[in-house]
Amino acid sequence: MVQRALTVVQVLPAVEEGGVERGTLEVANALVQRGHRSIVISAGGRLVPYLTKGGSEHIAWPVGAKSPLTLRYVAKLRRLLRQRQVDVLHARSRLPAWIAYLAWRGIKPALRPHFVTTVHGLYSVGRYSAIMTRGERVIAVSHTVKEYLLKNYPGLPEQRIQVIPRGVDRRFYPFDYRPNSGWLRGWYAQYPQLLDAYVVTLPGRMTRLKGHEDFIELLKRLREEGLPVWGLVVGGEDRRRKAYAEEIKQSARQAGLDNLIFTGHRSDLREILAVSNVVLSLSTQPESFGRTVLEALSLGVPVAGYDHGGVGEILNSLFPEGRVPLGDMDELAAKVTAFLKQKPAVTQHTDFSLQRMLDDTLRVYESLAIPAGGVLATQP
Repeated sequence: MVQRALTVVQVLPAVEEGGVERGTLEVANALVQRGHRSIVISAGGRLVPYLTKGGSEHIAWPVGAKSPLTLRYVAKLRRLLRQRQVDVLHARSRLPAWIAYLAWRGIKPALRPHFVTTVHGLYSVGRYSAIMTRGERVIAVSHTVKEYLLKNYPGLPEQRIQVIPRGVDRRFYPFDYRPNSGWLRGWYAQYPQLLDAYVVTLPGRMTRLKGHEDFIELLKRLREEGLPVWGLVVGGEDRRRKAYAEEIKQSARQAGLDNLIFTGHRSDLREILAVSNVVLSLSTQPESFGRTVLEALSLGVPVAGYDHGGVGEILNSLFPEGRVPLGDMDELAAKVTAFLKQKPAVTQHTDFSLQRMLDDTLRVYESLAIPAGGVLATQP
């Protein structure tokens, strides 16, 4: 039998921080480790060195730029797909998916790569978002996303949708993990006020839907209870939404909160989650998944989160006592207070593993691109 290695191209706007980007990196590394060729096309970002170190090729094309000039990448991508004999073209965001689809459609059917999309978000419904349903396989990152697709795109056959939840690497997020002494010294040297305090953390980019106003209200209530609490907002400011970040900081000042720290982007989120007493998910709109919720629970840290979307799915499966009705500040404050006074038991789990996510994703590629009787190439 003939050995068969794949060439897989993933396209997305950029490789900065975030769940889409991390998932792209993880799949890219897994492809290389299994003897395949991995190419990622994006405008670039913080994760490029990690991609290339793992053996992937990164092509710096801004295929997510909202400009008519972006259409020039249709022909460039079409040439690349033919020249590199790409087997699978995987689109992970809407505008890159349009560029990918237009390039793909311009190739003779017998010579085309297979087209895969992943729906990472609960996008606004319409023709622009419908591009994410054009894949030969449409990967949904949660059952919430699958239900959204079936409800809003009735022309999409259910059998083309495959639910592949994002996963967590338990080698990197081991249960009851504690940061090393060097990290702890540095952390408490930077933030000595946290040493003898409860720490409540809200991870995520500084965007309007992440619930920062609710976090400010929660901190006010916890302080009124007399608890020695510090709040952490851990996440970078969106370049396009700097006004919002300043608005939230102003709200904190007006509330008289001197116990709230905005850390900005951090590359040590695992350690920060591990030294937190409670981690929060307060998105006002349903999330498609909820990666930081899963990471915190995998470390054994209790989570309180609004019970909707993918976050509700994860909490219902792994830590139902952390569920809070959307916007119920009384319940949120009561639950977090109780968690601080008496840490609840977080059960070690085996669900939502990174290995399962990678196996299932590569199985999608292989099922489309490996002919019957073909076998995968092994690493030299």
